[in-house]
Amino acid sequence: MHIDEEQPEAEIDEAFDRLLEEGRDRLERPLWTLVPTGLLGGIDVGVGILAYLVVKHETDSQLLAALAFSVGFVALLLAQSELFTENFLVPVTTAVAEKGNWGRLLRLWAVTLVTNIAGGALVIWVILVARPDLAEVTRETGEHYAELGVNLRSLMLAVLGGLVITLMTRMQNSTDSVGVKIVPAVLLSAVLVGAELFHAVLDQILIIGAIIAGSDITLGQLVTALVWASFGNIVGGVGFVTFLRLVRSAPKVERERSATT
Repeated sequence: MHIDEEQPEAEIDEAFDRLLEEGRDRLERPLWTLVPTGLLGGIDVGVGILAYLVVKHETDSQLLAALAFSVGFVALLLAQSELFTENFLVPVTTAVAEKGNWGRLLRLWAVTLVTNIAGGALVIWVILVARPDLAEVTRETGEHYAELGVNLRSLMLAVLGGLVITLMTRMQNSTDSVGVKIVPAVLLSAVLVGAELFHAVLDQILIIGAIIAGSDITLGQLVTALVWASFGNIVGGVGFVTFLRLVRSAPKVERERSATT
């Protein structure tokens, strides 16, 4: 049986072109589009958190609760909203290929991170008002992440968090099939939560929920967790997955940069 050795390379090039097209769209969006997209991303994650808290409260099983949480990432995919850590592979590749502006990349990260947390904070407040019986599990979960602190272990948890979600993005961008894209959304979001990895958006929402539920977590702990988790997520998502993807596509990147100049 003859195997076309050029087919894998053609598929890689096709996936790369898909990344550039989507990346240009994300980087060129006006602020009035970025803000609601980020807020909706936080709301979608908030729905996943609701499922997580209910299952954790009823079963006390981290693994079952993690699987329930995946509904939030399925919502992110199907509603075409965005999460901060989903903006590593696609727009960074576009910027490196000189098809997008680095300043726009930083703007995308900052706006998406802030609006994700704002949208999720609103949802967690609504959850705790509607379901006060979930206050205890919310407080315990939020305090777990707030108390991770600044150390090598928490950094590696954040690195893994960024790596897992960027891997999910890479897998989803390898196909046009929505049905296939749902598979990594479910599996890798369950890994993120089941392994209790450190995530800049998800865990800050849970920390805010713990504060609403009566925890004595300080503003300093909240900000420290946000900065440390964001740094680790970027290291994991950009430094591992995105960097290796760019190395693999180096000839294609060079051609795109030459075409730009």
